[in-house]
Amino acid sequence: MKTNASNKALTNAKKSYNTQQWIAGIILALGGLLVSIPFIWMILSSFKPESEILQFPPTLWPEEFTLEHFTYLFENMNFGVYLKNTIIVVLCSFGGLFLNAMAGYAFAKYKFKGKDKLFYLVLATMMIPGQVTMIPVYLILNQMGLTNTMAGIVLPGLVGAFSIFLFRQFMSTIPDELLEAARLDGASEFRVFMQVILPISRPILAVQGILTFIAGWNSFLWPLIIANDESLYTLSVGLSLLKGQYGGNFALQMAGSTFMVVPIIIIFMLFQKHIIEGYTISGMK
Repeated sequence: MKTNASNKALTNAKKSYNTQQWIAGIILALGGLLVSIPFIWMILSSFKPESEILQFPPTLWPEEFTLEHFTYLFENMNFGVYLKNTIIVVLCSFGGLFLNAMAGYAFAKYKFKGKDKLFYLVLATMMIPGQVTMIPVYLILNQMGLTNTMAGIVLPGLVGAFSIFLFRQFMSTIPDELLEAARLDGASEFRVFMQVILPISRPILAVQGILTFIAGWNSFLWPLIIANDESLYTLSVGLSLLKGQYGGNFALQMAGSTFMVVPIIIIFMLFQKHIIEGYTISGMK
């Protein structure tokens, strides 16, 4: 009798849990749909003629598909140049991951005088707003003759305290015995880093790669400050120019916004699992 009662109670508990899961899933799905509606409307509107966007009541699905707005962006608004510059910024930022990884490895596995104080100093820079350092950095680059150059756009963002912190937290979990075994086999310190540390650090590298891509793709304020030549502008700056010059052309603005936002959405949807796992692993130490 007691066994039957226990099984019945367990079955009821499972049913109740499954019901709660379904309710929570439905609520989250509806919330996600509501949040996605503006993005869906923006993407679909980029393929509409201007007259269809202005009509009332508005339509969600285009009655007439057109690519003229995207064609106009690349033929008349230099979006091809902006795209090239943005890709350069992103690729150079990926190169900065190597420097951040080396710094994180040094803080995690090497012992040297003042290591903890230096690491705390690096962390303290995260409390300083980026706008505060823009003028000093600009003056330094101006003295070096790097203003209005691609190098001036890229260099300040190569190394970041947050990236160093994440690499340090992850690499602290790697056993020291593994590194000692590699050194006993005759591996140099650089070879240990390249062939032992980096392969193990693939999860955090994936996370940092995604965040680096998003930051580089969205770069706006610094390229706008450091570059006077339109040929050095990024997509975000080009989108701002588009808004100023074609403020009344909503279809063209939708096309520019779609071209800017869709890659970020795709990257995040594909790799959001790695982002969450990377933060979880880095926070365990």
